[in-house]
Amino acid sequence: MSAVLIIGASSAIGSALAQHYLQQGVQVIWLSRYAADFTDPKLCCLQAPDFNGQEEWTLHQDFFSSVINTLQQHQVRLIFNCIGWLHQQAAPTLLPEKSLSQSSALLLRKTLLLNLELPVFYLQGLWPYLTKTTGIRYLQLSAKVGSISDNQLGGWYSYRSAKAALNQWIKTASIELKRSNKTAALVTLHPGTTDSLLSAPFQRNLPPGQLKAPSQTALYLAEVALQLAPEQSGLLLNWDGKILSF
Repeated sequence: MSAVLIIGASSAIGSALAQHYLQQGVQVIWLSRYAADFTDPKLCCLQAPDFNGQEEWTLHQDFFSSVINTLQQHQVRLIFNCIGWLHQQAAPTLLPEKSLSQSSALLLRKTLLLNLELPVFYLQGLWPYLTKTTGIRYLQLSAKVGSISDNQLGGWYSYRSAKAALNQWIKTASIELKRSNKTAALVTLHPGTTDSLLSAPFQRNLPPGQLKAPSQTALYLAEVALQLAPEQSGLLLNWDGKILSF
Protein backbone atom coordinates (compact mmCIF):
# COMPACT_ATOMS: atom_id res chain seq x y z
CA MET A 1 0.00 0.00 0.00
CA SER A 2 1.00 3.65 -0.28
CA ALA A 3 2.42 5.65 2.61
CA VAL A 4 0.45 6.73 5.67
CA LEU A 5 0.44 10.05 7.53
CA ILE A 6 -0.20 9.93 11.27
CA ILE A 7 -1.02 13.26 12.90
CA GLY A 8 -0.51 13.23 16.66
CA ALA A 9 1.81 10.26 16.21
CA SER A 10 3.35 10.52 19.67
CA SER A 11 0.05 9.57 21.33
CA ALA A 12 -0.40 5.97 22.47
CA ILE A 13 -2.66 5.09 19.55
CA GLY A 14 -0.69 7.17 17.04
CA SER A 15 2.58 5.50 17.99
CA ALA A 16 0.99 2.05 17.86
CA LEU A 17 -0.40 2.78 14.40
CA ALA A 18 3.02 3.95 13.23
CA GLN A 19 4.68 0.78 14.46
CA HIS A 20 1.93 -1.39 12.97
CA TYR A 21 2.41 0.03 9.49
CA LEU A 22 6.19 -0.01 9.74
CA GLN A 23 6.00 -3.71 10.56
CA GLN A 24 4.00 -4.11 7.34
CA GLY A 25 6.79 -2.40 5.41
CA VAL A 26 4.75 0.76 4.82
CA GLN A 27 6.32 4.22 4.74
CA VAL A 28 5.09 6.23 7.76
CA ILE A 29 5.03 10.03 7.98
CA TRP A 30 5.17 10.85 11.71
CA LEU A 31 3.71 14.31 12.45
CA SER A 32 3.93 15.47 16.05
CA ARG A 33 5.48 18.03 18.34
CA TYR A 34 7.51 15.14 19.76
CA ALA A 35 9.99 12.92 17.95
CA ALA A 36 9.53 9.17 17.77
CA ASP A 37 11.26 7.15 20.49
CA PHE A 38 12.31 4.51 17.96
CA THR A 39 13.95 4.49 14.53
CA ASP A 40 13.10 2.81 11.27
CA PRO A 41 14.31 3.34 7.69
CA LYS A 42 10.72 3.87 6.55
CA LEU A 43 9.92 6.44 9.24
CA CYS A 44 9.86 10.11 8.22
CA CYS A 45 9.37 12.56 11.12
CA LEU A 46 7.86 16.01 10.70
CA GLN A 47 7.81 18.63 13.45
CA ALA A 48 4.34 19.98 14.22
CA PRO A 49 3.93 23.61 15.29
CA ASP A 50 3.24 24.35 18.94
CA PHE A 51 -0.29 25.52 18.22
CA ASN A 52 -2.06 27.34 21.07
CA GLY A 53 -5.15 28.60 19.30
CA GLN A 54 -4.26 32.27 19.72
CA GLU A 55 -2.86 32.85 16.25
CA GLU A 56 -4.52 32.93 12.85
CA TRP A 57 -4.30 29.65 10.94
CA THR A 58 -2.98 31.46 7.86
CA LEU A 59 0.30 32.00 9.70
CA HIS A 60 1.01 28.29 9.17
CA GLN A 61 0.70 28.20 5.37
CA ASP A 62 4.41 27.45 4.91
CA PHE A 63 4.14 24.52 7.32
CA PHE A 64 1.25 22.96 5.43
CA SER A 65 2.91 23.56 2.06
CA SER A 66 5.91 21.60 3.35
CA VAL A 67 3.70 18.80 4.69
CA ILE A 68 1.76 18.53 1.43
CA ASN A 69 5.03 18.37 -0.53
CA THR A 70 6.08 15.43 1.64
CA LEU A 71 2.71 13.71 1.14
CA GLN A 72 3.02 14.12 -2.62
CA GLN A 73 6.56 12.72 -2.63
CA HIS A 74 5.49 9.61 -0.76
CA GLN A 75 2.09 9.30 -2.48
CA VAL A 76 0.19 9.19 0.81
CA ARG A 77 -3.33 7.75 0.45
CA LEU A 78 -4.13 7.21 4.12
CA ILE A 79 -4.23 9.75 6.97
CA PHE A 80 -5.02 9.23 10.65
CA ASN A 81 -5.52 12.24 12.93
CA CYS A 82 -5.00 10.96 16.49
CA ILE A 83 -5.07 14.29 18.32
CA GLY A 84 -7.30 14.39 21.40
CA TRP A 85 -7.34 15.46 25.03
CA LEU A 86 -9.40 14.54 28.10
CA HIS A 87 -7.76 15.60 31.37
CA GLN A 88 -4.87 17.39 33.05
CA GLN A 89 -3.48 16.03 36.29
CA ALA A 90 -0.91 18.78 36.89
CA ALA A 91 -2.03 22.07 38.41
CA PRO A 92 -4.48 23.39 37.57
CA THR A 93 -6.18 19.99 37.66
CA LEU A 94 -8.72 19.62 34.86
CA LEU A 95 -11.02 16.61 34.82
CA PRO A 96 -14.24 15.70 32.96
CA GLU A 97 -17.22 17.14 34.78
CA LYS A 98 -19.43 14.84 36.82
CA SER A 99 -21.91 17.68 37.24
CA LEU A 100 -22.62 21.05 35.63
CA SER A 101 -21.23 22.83 38.70
CA GLN A 102 -17.75 21.48 37.85
CA SER A 103 -17.67 23.16 34.43
CA SER A 104 -15.26 26.03 33.98
CA ALA A 105 -14.16 28.37 31.23
CA LEU A 106 -10.61 26.99 31.39
CA LEU A 107 -11.74 23.37 31.03
CA LEU A 108 -14.16 24.17 28.21
CA ARG A 109 -11.65 26.24 26.25
CA LYS A 110 -8.85 23.70 26.48
CA THR A 111 -11.19 20.83 25.61
CA LEU A 112 -12.49 22.64 22.54
CA LEU A 113 -9.00 23.73 21.50
CA LEU A 114 -7.50 20.24 21.54
CA ASN A 115 -10.52 18.19 20.47
CA LEU A 116 -12.05 20.50 17.88
CA GLU A 117 -9.97 23.47 16.81
CA LEU A 118 -6.68 21.61 16.40
CA PRO A 119 -8.21 18.77 14.32
CA VAL A 120 -10.02 21.35 12.16
CA PHE A 121 -6.76 23.28 11.80
CA TYR A 122 -5.14 20.19 10.24
CA LEU A 123 -8.17 19.34 8.13
CA GLN A 124 -8.23 22.80 6.59
CA GLY A 125 -4.47 22.88 6.13
CA LEU A 126 -4.45 19.56 4.26
CA TRP A 127 -7.63 20.29 2.31
CA PRO A 128 -5.85 21.05 -1.00
CA TYR A 129 -4.31 17.58 -0.85
CA LEU A 130 -7.57 15.85 0.10
CA THR A 131 -9.52 17.42 -2.77
CA LYS A 132 -7.00 16.34 -5.43
CA THR A 133 -5.77 12.91 -4.28
CA THR A 134 -7.53 9.90 -5.73
CA GLY A 135 -8.60 7.32 -3.17
CA ILE A 136 -7.55 9.36 -0.14
CA ARG A 137 -8.84 8.09 3.22
CA TYR A 138 -8.85 10.41 6.24
CA LEU A 139 -9.78 8.95 9.62
CA GLN A 140 -10.24 11.44 12.45
CA LEU A 141 -10.24 9.84 15.90
CA SER A 142 -13.28 10.94 17.88
CA ALA A 143 -15.29 9.30 20.68
CA LYS A 144 -18.56 7.47 21.10
CA VAL A 145 -19.44 9.81 23.98
CA GLY A 146 -19.79 12.51 21.33
CA SER A 147 -22.94 10.78 20.12
CA ILE A 148 -25.94 12.79 21.33
CA SER A 149 -28.42 9.95 20.75
CA ASP A 150 -26.22 7.52 22.71
CA ASN A 151 -25.90 9.80 25.76
CA GLN A 152 -27.81 8.11 28.60
CA LEU A 153 -25.38 8.74 31.47
CA GLY A 154 -24.78 12.50 31.36
CA GLY A 155 -21.64 14.14 32.71
CA TRP A 156 -18.45 14.94 30.80
CA TYR A 157 -20.08 18.11 29.42
CA SER A 158 -17.04 19.65 27.74
CA TYR A 159 -15.63 16.46 26.24
CA ARG A 160 -19.00 15.25 24.93
CA SER A 161 -19.70 18.63 23.38
CA ALA A 162 -16.28 18.91 21.73
CA LYS A 163 -16.55 15.44 20.19
CA ALA A 164 -20.13 16.05 19.04
CA ALA A 165 -18.94 19.24 17.34
CA LEU A 166 -16.01 17.38 15.78
CA ASN A 167 -18.34 14.70 14.41
CA GLN A 168 -20.55 17.40 12.89
CA TRP A 169 -17.56 19.19 11.40
CA ILE A 170 -16.24 16.05 9.71
CA LYS A 171 -19.74 15.15 8.47
CA THR A 172 -20.14 18.61 6.94
CA ALA A 173 -16.64 18.58 5.43
CA SER A 174 -17.30 15.16 3.88
CA ILE A 175 -20.21 16.64 1.92
CA GLU A 176 -18.02 19.43 0.56
CA LEU A 177 -15.16 17.02 -0.20
CA LYS A 178 -17.43 14.75 -2.24
CA ARG A 179 -18.14 17.60 -4.63
CA SER A 180 -14.49 17.80 -5.68
CA ASN A 181 -13.25 14.26 -4.96
CA LYS A 182 -15.82 11.47 -5.19
CA THR A 183 -13.14 8.85 -4.46
CA ALA A 184 -12.30 10.28 -1.01
CA ALA A 185 -13.49 8.97 2.36
CA LEU A 186 -13.53 11.25 5.40
CA VAL A 187 -14.84 9.77 8.66
CA THR A 188 -14.72 10.07 12.43
CA LEU A 189 -13.64 6.95 14.28
CA HIS A 190 -14.20 5.75 17.86
CA PRO A 191 -11.06 3.80 18.81
CA GLY A 192 -12.57 2.12 21.87
CA THR A 193 -11.08 2.30 25.36
CA THR A 194 -7.32 1.98 24.99
CA ASP A 195 -4.74 1.61 27.74
CA SER A 196 -3.11 5.05 27.62
CA LEU A 197 -2.44 8.15 29.69
CA LEU A 198 -5.72 9.58 28.38
CA SER A 199 -7.83 6.73 29.79
CA ALA A 200 -5.67 5.87 32.82
CA PRO A 201 -7.77 7.66 35.50
CA PHE A 202 -10.99 6.04 34.23
CA GLN A 203 -10.05 2.37 33.88
CA ARG A 204 -10.97 1.10 37.34
CA ASN A 205 -14.59 0.05 36.73
CA LEU A 206 -14.35 -1.05 33.11
CA PRO A 207 -16.01 -4.36 32.18
CA PRO A 208 -13.54 -7.21 31.57
CA GLY A 209 -12.19 -7.16 28.03
CA GLN A 210 -13.14 -3.57 27.26
CA LEU A 211 -9.65 -2.13 27.77
CA LYS A 212 -7.37 -2.78 24.79
CA ALA A 213 -3.62 -2.47 24.43
CA PRO A 214 -2.55 0.24 21.95
CA SER A 215 -1.18 -2.41 19.60
CA GLN A 216 -4.55 -4.17 19.59
CA THR A 217 -6.38 -0.91 18.91
CA ALA A 218 -3.99 -0.20 16.03
CA LEU A 219 -4.83 -3.55 14.43
CA TYR A 220 -8.55 -2.82 14.58
CA LEU A 221 -8.24 0.72 13.24
CA ALA A 222 -5.94 -0.37 10.43
CA GLU A 223 -8.56 -2.93 9.38
CA VAL A 224 -11.28 -0.25 9.38
CA ALA A 225 -9.03 1.94 7.21
CA LEU A 226 -8.39 -0.96 4.83
CA GLN A 227 -12.11 -1.57 4.34
CA LEU A 228 -13.11 2.11 4.19
CA ALA A 229 -15.02 3.08 1.04
CA PRO A 230 -16.10 6.47 -0.36
CA GLU A 231 -19.73 5.51 0.30
CA GLN A 232 -18.96 5.63 4.04
CA SER A 233 -17.66 9.18 3.96
CA GLY A 234 -19.19 11.32 6.69
CA LEU A 235 -19.99 8.46 9.05
CA LEU A 236 -18.99 7.94 12.68
CA LEU A 237 -17.48 4.46 12.82
CA ASN A 238 -16.71 2.19 15.74
CA TRP A 239 -13.32 0.49 16.16
CA ASP A 240 -14.83 -2.67 14.64
CA GLY A 241 -16.14 -0.83 11.59
CA LYS A 242 -19.79 -0.67 12.70
CA ILE A 243 -21.69 2.57 12.15
CA LEU A 244 -22.42 4.59 15.30
CA SER A 245 -25.33 7.02 15.58
CA PHE A 246 -24.68 10.73 15.93
